[in-house]
Amino acid sequence: MDKIKSNISETAELFKILGDTSRLSMVAMMNRKECCVCDFTECFGMSQPAVSQHLKKLRNIGLVKARRDGYWTYLSLDEESRFYDMVPYLIRAVPGIDEHIDQLFSKCEGVSCC
Repeated sequence: MDKIKSNISETAELFKILGDTSRLSMVAMMNRKECCVCDFTECFGMSQPAVSQHLKKLRNIGLVKARRDGYWTYLSLDEESRFYDMVPYLIRAVPGIDEHIDQLFSKCEGVSCC
C-alpha cells in the first residue's frame, strides 16, 4: 500500500512538534533503534509521566507506534507514517545531533529497566 504524502499544514504540525528538543531527540533515538519508555526516563532524567506526554504528541501525529511486551512499552518510528521518509533527512540536517544522541544513549547504557 502506498503511503499518503503529507500536505503543508501537516508538515508544519510535524515541525511544530519536533521544535521541542526532547521530542526531536526522542525521534532521533528511535531513528536508530526501538526504545522502551524507561530508556527515555533514564536518558533524559525525566519522570515517566513527562516522557509519556512527549510520546503522546508523537503518536498523535502518527510518527511513532507503540508495542507492548508484558509490563513494558516499546516505541519506534512508524514505517507507515506519512512523515517516515522525511525523518532521516530532518535529523541529518541538525548539526551535532549524532554526538548528542550518542551522549543520551551513554547516560542510560548499562541501565537495565526492562
